[in-house]
Amino acid sequence: DVVAEAQQAGVDAVAPGASTVAVDRACRSVIAAAGWGEAFLHATGHGVGLDIHEAPRVAATGDATLAAGHVVTVEPGVYLPERGGVRIEDTLLVTTDGCRALTRTPKRAAV
Repeated sequence: DVVAEAQQAGVDAVAPGASTVAVDRACRSVIAAAGWGEAFLHATGHGVGLDIHEAPRVAATGDATLAAGHVVTVEPGVYLPERGGVRIEDTLLVTTDGCRALTRTPKRAAV
């Protein structure tokens, strides 16, 4: 649930003019508030184009500003030693007024 909330916070932060650091911070702050900040071991996401991992880097060390037409991932995760982990990812197109998910996989587990 925490990773799902963090992922949604990151998606909500994706918009033209948003910094990649702000998107990362949106995800990371939810996970840190739950007490698992140290268990978020990777960047929040990256650009997608001809290669799967390319600029802009969506991370605390990112230095880009999103613009309409960028395609980025938002994929926070929590990894607990000897227990396992979870990562939830969407690929998003930055639009003129926010973003649109290009992935359509449901995030709720089948019951």
